[in-house]
Amino acid sequence: MKLAGRTALVFGAGSAGPGWGNGKAAAVLYAREGARVVAVDLNEAAAAETQAIIADEGGTAIALAGNVTRAADIDAVIAHTLAEFGRIDVLHNNVGITDMGGLEEITEERWKRVMDINLTGVFLTCKAVVPVMLRQGGGAIINISSIAGSVINRYPYFSYYASKAGLNHFTRALAVQYGRQGIRANVVMPGIMDTPLVREQIAGQYDNPDAMMHARDAMSPMGRQGTAWDVARASVFLASDDAGYITGVCLPVDGGLSCLSKI
Repeated sequence: MKLAGRTALVFGAGSAGPGWGNGKAAAVLYAREGARVVAVDLNEAAAAETQAIIADEGGTAIALAGNVTRAADIDAVIAHTLAEFGRIDVLHNNVGITDMGGLEEITEERWKRVMDINLTGVFLTCKAVVPVMLRQGGGAIINISSIAGSVINRYPYFSYYASKAGLNHFTRALAVQYGRQGIRANVVMPGIMDTPLVREQIAGQYDNPDAMMHARDAMSPMGRQGTAWDVARASVFLASDDAGYITGVCLPVDGGLSCLSKI
């Protein structure tokens, strides 16, 4: 029970489809480690599903709807969280999208949409939660990025690369700026993962789902993709006192993929 007595606010706590997405798994694992969880998702039904799983396991959670690109939504979520639990010990940012296309195909509107969701959303949640953490004497911020924030792979998603690189550096800045005030900020960088969102957003790059799974398994030095639970376990570690002297880290959870000279 590494997080007993703490409150974890998880943005993107639902799943894009049947199965386990990164945010859904993290929310459930935070609860299993004793945290009270606020599960937030654009899709309220998806957040409610996560809340129901936690409740069925004997944990404590509430489900809220919210759009991370709207400051008013974030403020409402934080107000509800503080009214319910009185504090925010863990902020977990899991919301993100990809947008496939060559540079000549990407419109300004598409570019801005990815930046708003992947990067500006994290800025807005941190801007709202950091003052809460400062008042209570500290907290832990976990931002879910991607190894695409530090290496280039074969997928054509320029805005995704740029947004995740920006997220990594933004998180390092948080760590340096607020370290003396007891706030730790770290990044988890998933590699080749098998999640509902990946199956939905990457599928068009392959002939069929089986071909996609086979090719993505083969890309990993371990010969298999990771799962949402790999990301969740890393997140719980970084949120816990076990990582009490770890901040400003961009942690690859990628089966060694980022060690390759070409991916």
